[in-house]
Amino acid sequence: MFTDTSISEINETMRDAWEAFHVYRKLPLKARAGFMRAIAIELENCGDTLIQVAMKETNLPEARLKNERGRTIFQLNQYAAACENGEWLEARIDTAIPDKNPPKPDIRKMLVPLGPVVVFGASNFPFAYSTAGGDAACAFAAGCPVIVKAHPAHAQTSHIVADAIYKAAAYHNLPKGIFGHVYGQGFEAGKALVTHPYTKAVGFTGSYGGGKQLFDWANQRKEPIPVFAEMGSVNPVFLLPEKLRSSATDIAQMYAGSITLGVGQFCTNPGLIIGIEGTDLNTFTHDLGKAIQKIQPGAMLHAGIVKAYKENKGKALLQDDVHLVAESETEVKEDEGLPTVATASGETFLKNPVLHQEVFGPYSLVIRCKDMNEMVQVARHLEGQLTATLMATDHDIIQNEALVESVKNICGRFIINSVPTGVEVCLSMHHGGPFPATTDSRFTSVGADGIKRFARPIAFQNWSNALLPAELKNENPLGIWRMVNNELSKNKL
Repeated sequence: MFTDTSISEINETMRDAWEAFHVYRKLPLKARAGFMRAIAIELENCGDTLIQVAMKETNLPEARLKNERGRTIFQLNQYAAACENGEWLEARIDTAIPDKNPPKPDIRKMLVPLGPVVVFGASNFPFAYSTAGGDAACAFAAGCPVIVKAHPAHAQTSHIVADAIYKAAAYHNLPKGIFGHVYGQGFEAGKALVTHPYTKAVGFTGSYGGGKQLFDWANQRKEPIPVFAEMGSVNPVFLLPEKLRSSATDIAQMYAGSITLGVGQFCTNPGLIIGIEGTDLNTFTHDLGKAIQKIQPGAMLHAGIVKAYKENKGKALLQDDVHLVAESETEVKEDEGLPTVATASGETFLKNPVLHQEVFGPYSLVIRCKDMNEMVQVARHLEGQLTATLMATDHDIIQNEALVESVKNICGRFIINSVPTGVEVCLSMHHGGPFPATTDSRFTSVGADGIKRFARPIAFQNWSNALLPAELKNENPLGIWRMVNNELSKNKL
């Protein structure tokens, strides 16, 4: 059991972070990358002890946790490489033209770090979205100290990972405040961190209520700061007619697995499936129900998640014109989530905002639309989403432009003929989406482009070459790609 960090201790942590910022921000990119690679090594060195502790705290299986730790190590190394290559800096150089009327000055621009970043650990990803996860890795790459608030549901896991980061920092002789780790069961610690004047940005993965509260606190400050909150999604799936006619049973099997993957505790599980009433949708719904019946319930992350799942699912099933399709036939234990599928009409969905809300767990709602026009209306009434999926043939896509454009407008990742679960860590991935999926749809929390969240642009005008940052010098000593007079180049000027 960990004692909540006091407000005075938080103030001291933030002062240390602010002092460390003025040292760390000046380190070469290679030094930042070396620190991040050292964290990856220390995380690996934690061995099976870390996995066993995480298993006990989260109810997640060993294989899943080992894979997640591997992903976390991969993220640290990948973002370290991205930090080094400097593409994320968006270096821009426009050289002077003295004889232009009026004369054009020499202007050079790049991204620089914001300052100390507060990261809130996620309940459902104790490694990849928590203490040494993507937000922390991106902030370190950008040149920012990190202060992590451990998630209370896996505080011991977070503690072990925090020690790994401290060891890596000591190995690289980094200042004390480069990393801070705090605890708090209630909201007091979180509010103190977000509202502290030395905090310059926030990263969060979790519920809408939690993320929105952090966002509001940040914007009520004398100096508002950005909050990059990923707050969940129902990840709608649209079943188009031609595809459904040819593959209803196969799609049902695929989606039974996606709905229940990880006991439905991914932010990308499909919670809404939309089709057009008829024989093909009936076949799909019947086969989906049969598949769900055969899937065993699984232990959820903690008692709070189980309670919320039961309450939110119960609330959805009590709505008018919502009918249960199937539940798992296996008897459910107290700490488990019961796989469940329900159905409602498109008319009901359009009238009832309760049905739009995420039910975090192994649950999905099949919406029966009267026709394609109603399906388009459903798409247009959906809130912002992390993902949206079309199960469709090319002909379906061509024939339904209004639907395609409506769905494109609400999501951050647009998928065809696959499932939304599974988020590849790569530059082309966008893990974000319009509000309320996230607080800023322009940025991603997965992939090295996420580094840009914790940096801001600054333009240097008429500075001598000797005084410019290395990233903008004529000699290009770092050998990075730069946009020079509107042409991408690694050449010297």
